[in-house]
Amino acid sequence: MFYTANPLNNQRLAEFPTLSTTDIQERLALAEQVYRTHWRLLAVPERAAVVRLIAEQLQANATTYAQLITTEMGKPIRQGLAEIEKCAWLCTYFADHAADFLSEQTESTEYRKSYVRFEPIGAVLGIMPWNFPFWQVFRFAVPACLAGNVILLKPAPNVPQCSLAIEQLFVTATKKRGVFQTIFAEIADIESVITHPVVQGVALTGSDRAGASVAALAGKHLKKCVMELGGSDAFIVLEDADIKAAAQAAVQSRMNNAGQTCIAAKRLIIMEGIASAFLEALRHELEGLTVGNPMDESTDVGPMARPDLQQQLAQQLEKTLQQGATCWYRKNESIDAGNFFQPTVLLHVPPGSPAYAEELFGPVAAVFIVPTEDEAIVLANDTPYGLGAAIWSLDWARAERLATQLEVGFVAINDIVKSDPRLPFGGVKRSGFGRELGALGIKEFVNTKTVVIK
Repeated sequence: MFYTANPLNNQRLAEFPTLSTTDIQERLALAEQVYRTHWRLLAVPERAAVVRLIAEQLQANATTYAQLITTEMGKPIRQGLAEIEKCAWLCTYFADHAADFLSEQTESTEYRKSYVRFEPIGAVLGIMPWNFPFWQVFRFAVPACLAGNVILLKPAPNVPQCSLAIEQLFVTATKKRGVFQTIFAEIADIESVITHPVVQGVALTGSDRAGASVAALAGKHLKKCVMELGGSDAFIVLEDADIKAAAQAAVQSRMNNAGQTCIAAKRLIIMEGIASAFLEALRHELEGLTVGNPMDESTDVGPMARPDLQQQLAQQLEKTLQQGATCWYRKNESIDAGNFFQPTVLLHVPPGSPAYAEELFGPVAAVFIVPTEDEAIVLANDTPYGLGAAIWSLDWARAERLATQLEVGFVAINDIVKSDPRLPFGGVKRSGFGRELGALGIKEFVNTKTVVIK
């Protein structure tokens, strides 16, 4: 069952039954028919025109979509509006650049002519999470769609109305069903979708456990996949950093979306010489946060998306404290209703504890104080994850040198880690493989075809 429950009070608002095997097969058949007879045959500029229409509708109805996000998963309304605006930017960017990214590339060889084409492969199945219910979908779907593929979306069970709203955007813009379809499928049905001949690619954003399971299925059936998985991003602050700016960014990164983001600054690694000053600045920023009703435009931190997520985070925190960590900061605001978790910062986190070894998916940060930059790098890399990292220093050359030593897919210097339509995004180690976005991302789900003429 897919259903909407408001995280502010856990009131169930709407329910959607999972599809039967027959229903799923009908959607797969429609995807194949539309792909083979219509969508792949369009020129890239024609597909781009459709994506531009979607961008216009996102902008025209931004408040409606943002309220839907807030209702389904609790994101503060300001952050929901920013998510919709970013989706519109992505659509416009790829509509402007897709034809260039996908143009034939001529190579100089002994042949009379030799070139490389980038052609669609079929349907791409997206298994997407709830924490960015519009952005995560658009991030995988728009580039793949502009490349000529059709899209099948298996959304998280707690954001069904967001997925249906996105499907309707595509239906309205294409004036046709089948280019983008939502599949309310059980986990047990996913293999039957992956095995269908029209499905030639799988994109998953989620936990490393889910990624390992789906990647195994994709590999079993020889289907290309891109995995964007969990993270435990390091946020390194060197002695010569702008401390105030770094503290502001740390709180922004860790507490955005109630801490429910894979690229949040989860481990703050601070040089010993500036630790006291940084912690003072960090406390000031934390005290300025407003925790409350996510529909209120003044709210910075809303409820977590589901009660079970709140409970899991509480268990990880308690276990970490039992193993010797210190609760350095906990916001002192009690809210009786909803899935609220007060912003928290830990010190003296021991190796092997949940806050050290696991991903904490909520508003809890761990601060580590180290004497040297070498120890900062060792600590930053001492994790099974490798999604992103940030380095704060006014010495750019020094920061760039350290960036080469970080085992991650994205390094931000004097900024927070954030995905950008113009740049490839993804991780290494248990944070996944493959890339989304940018010129590289649009080519993940294409047939790179070589043609030579003798």
